[in-house]
Amino acid sequence: MNKLELKVPPPAAALLVAVAMWLVASRTDALSFALPERRALSMVLAALGVAVSAAGTWSFLRARTTVNPTRPEAASSLVATGIFRFTRNPMYLGLLLVLAGWAAHLANAASVAGPLLFALYITRFQILPEERVLAAKFGPDFEAYTLRTRRWI
Repeated sequence: MNKLELKVPPPAAALLVAVAMWLVASRTDALSFALPERRALSMVLAALGVAVSAAGTWSFLRARTTVNPTRPEAASSLVATGIFRFTRNPMYLGLLLVLAGWAAHLANAASVAGPLLFALYITRFQILPEERVLAAKFGPDFEAYTLRTRRWI
């Protein structure tokens, strides 16, 4: 296991990316662009992100399993219902949507890389290690789940 795997809580990683996006956008005015209705677009994306994350959290709480992303071994059940029928990672998808909303709000070409970098980081250092743990813990049930449900969307 890599030292960064399962160490940085995904909301903290998203916050760091959001701050980096703002810093980059504030220092690269030449890369700013007009985005009609950017306020509405950013609010819709952010609200959708919060809703998707909340739905995932609610499903975990209903199943009485851990919501702590740094301890996947503490999972007491495999949740494959509710929003988990559509995405295996609704909380991370929600954070990604919030970052996409932030990128829309910033309307800067350089800040558009933020959500992509977040997705790459979370996939490598959070999702893949989680999947290894869940595969070991839930075996064929997890394998079947991964075959019918996509990682992101």
